[in-house]
Amino acid sequence: MHRWSELFIPTLREAPADAEVASHKFLVRAGYIRQLAAGIYSYLLLGNRSFNKIIAIVREEMDKIGQEFYLPALHPRELWEESGRWAVMGDTMFRLKDRKGADLCLGMTHEEVMTSIARRELRSYKQLPQIWYQIQNKFRDEARPKSGLLRVRQFTMKDSYSFDIDPAGLDVSYRKHYDAYCRIFDRCGLTYMVVEAHSGAMGGSQSHEFMVRTPAGEDQIVSCESCNYAANMEKAASKLAPVEDLAAAGDGNPVEVHTPGQKTIEEVARFLGVSPKNKIKTLAMMANETDAKTGKPKPRAVVVLLRGDHQLNDAKLSTALGGKEARAMQEEEIRQVFHSPAGFLGPVGLSNIAKANNGAFGDGVILLVDTSLEGRKNLISGANKEDYHLKNVTPGRDFQPTAYTDLRSVAGGEACPNCGGQLRIDAAVEIGHIFKLGYKYSESMGARVLDRNGKEVTPIMGCYGIGIERILTAAVEQNNDENGFWLPPQIAPFEIVVTPTNVGDDKLRNTAEDIARRLEATGFEVLLDDRDERPGVKFKDADLVGMPFRVTVGKKVTEGTVEVVRRSTREMSDVSIAAITEYFDKLLRPAR
Repeated sequence: MHRWSELFIPTLREAPADAEVASHKFLVRAGYIRQLAAGIYSYLLLGNRSFNKIIAIVREEMDKIGQEFYLPALHPRELWEESGRWAVMGDTMFRLKDRKGADLCLGMTHEEVMTSIARRELRSYKQLPQIWYQIQNKFRDEARPKSGLLRVRQFTMKDSYSFDIDPAGLDVSYRKHYDAYCRIFDRCGLTYMVVEAHSGAMGGSQSHEFMVRTPAGEDQIVSCESCNYAANMEKAASKLAPVEDLAAAGDGNPVEVHTPGQKTIEEVARFLGVSPKNKIKTLAMMANETDAKTGKPKPRAVVVLLRGDHQLNDAKLSTALGGKEARAMQEEEIRQVFHSPAGFLGPVGLSNIAKANNGAFGDGVILLVDTSLEGRKNLISGANKEDYHLKNVTPGRDFQPTAYTDLRSVAGGEACPNCGGQLRIDAAVEIGHIFKLGYKYSESMGARVLDRNGKEVTPIMGCYGIGIERILTAAVEQNNDENGFWLPPQIAPFEIVVTPTNVGDDKLRNTAEDIARRLEATGFEVLLDDRDERPGVKFKDADLVGMPFRVTVGKKVTEGTVEVVRRSTREMSDVSIAAITEYFDKLLRPAR
């Protein structure tokens, strides 16, 4: 029997000064975790019990579709260079040297290691499909660890990887993970959304995120209030309301207008008496490419055009540039490259514009135009001249884009792309992410198998991750009040806390112990609060530490009943002592 008096449960009355979000405050106060260093936490008894229950659920569902491995956390540099990610990961990767000077890193993900096993061991289509998974620590050198377990430098992840002979096979593996993730998060008692997502540094053609709405989240999700459309901000699209174009001035060709000292979109719109929706926002960027001849980094000028009232989405820009990242140009760079003062840059007259060619770009400046400007006319843009702008600018006539593409961030209240309903934007925490990687790793690392015709082909891959700590923190974020939090029974350290109001009273103490033994014998996880404390102290601690049910053994014992309190609703029920196991069996067995 688990007795509170014998366990280490160091509850605190006050939250740490640096705790900003509910999960950080309460997991520390409840004695689940303690910080060792920035972004590095120790998991104490209650935290570890909860994590182990989450891991058991994840393992049980993953065993239905895959095979569990356990891979090294220490990786040689050469493996990551094969995939091209040794340099890409930058300072986020923990790097070290062994005593011989060889470069190593701590694994932040395991695509490379899994692919290295596949290329050695998989030889034929007969060995496919394969789904391999592990549950292991990962390491990322976060620049700003914060929010308790939401942004850390060491964490536990379930990561799995699929290998299939063709895209149709990948579709099946992807769906298996999608369904398994839904079962996992359902069993963990979370309210979550599945949203279309951007693949980021992982690469690939398709991905979904499993998200929990909470003000503590650093991600933003866009969802429709009328249909099931949902996407993260990096992927979301919307329908824009029609905008009335300005009437042409003069002969309709671009004409200069004097705008002394007016640089920003708002300043120019106000000065000319127009809406920002009739202006072109011009952003000068610098992308890093690799010189095909020398293999060295080579900067590439990129000009992005948006509607004046829109904001650039960096992830969409990266996608448009084939996964390359881009930074804003400095004022001096703008003068050197475009011979224009910053604040007055525009697309008309820019020379040597690159042409799109099968998804790649030729030489010259890449001119990407957001789709919201396609078909518009008589817009206002910079004139590439100090204190001047141009009227009557029409895309496709006065300048030729390299490509039209979706580059803007969706705003709340815009129309759903599916049904036209109103979109909302919420902060959210990502608890899982699945990717169709395609051939990125199997191709670069030389994994090959023979197909049915004896031809050597490259297997296609998928990658799928779940943050174990994220499940616990999301549950706390969803289920808390001013007194503490409550966890779903499936992931709570204990399902029931039995609390005698006075352990000095033999009748109350013996009844409480009998109830705890009977519940435990029936298979419930029970904590007996046998401390010699005032009832108020015990009740406060029970409210704080996340147990979903409290059995109060008090004065009603003389009537043969105890009080059961459901933590989530504060609902109190008098239950017969003789029927206590049957009561919880009906209440909790369906969820077990």
